[in-house]
Amino acid sequence: MNTVNIVLCGLGGQGILFMTKVLSWAAVNKGLNILGAETHGMAQRGGSVTSHLRLGDVESSLVRAGTAHFLISLDDVEAYRNLPFLAKGAEMYVNASSELFPEERVRLFLDSRRITYRTIPAEKMAQELGAPLSSNLALLGYFSAFRKGPLTYKSLRTTIEEISPDPFKEINFTIFDAGYKRGIEETRE
Repeated sequence: MNTVNIVLCGLGGQGILFMTKVLSWAAVNKGLNILGAETHGMAQRGGSVTSHLRLGDVESSLVRAGTAHFLISLDDVEAYRNLPFLAKGAEMYVNASSELFPEERVRLFLDSRRITYRTIPAEKMAQELGAPLSSNLALLGYFSAFRKGPLTYKSLRTTIEEISPDPFKEINFTIFDAGYKRGIEETRE
């Protein structure tokens, strides 16, 4: 397998580390080698949180600038801040309104580098489904709708079942599945 570099970002309390855990465990369950690194900063106060995840035969845990295949962001400002990590032809998945993201000047940059960007109002979806702190699962489900590689909807859902505490399994599935269905609807358009 070729190396796959993923950068996840957001603000403290949004669930970046849980998303990283789901992706990591799903990769391990598929027999993939992984390395990762996390920066917490002022996470407890809503500060920046970034997680690097590398799948394949890698020797370091940090994703270098210009080499990330995927950026998964729970905050639009953090998505902008982490743009330098994206490789040409990469994909972005952002918790944002499609009317507001990306800004025009950023759209020109993304288009020039053939970077695909997709948005989902994950926070709004999670609130409407009764679990406002689970926007991370809506975004992860959405991301899984576009995957054809080892980190598929099925592998991620199985991992969520394995690591979610029993009282939260059903709501976690509900939100993850809602994000996935949203992505599937977009692939049909």
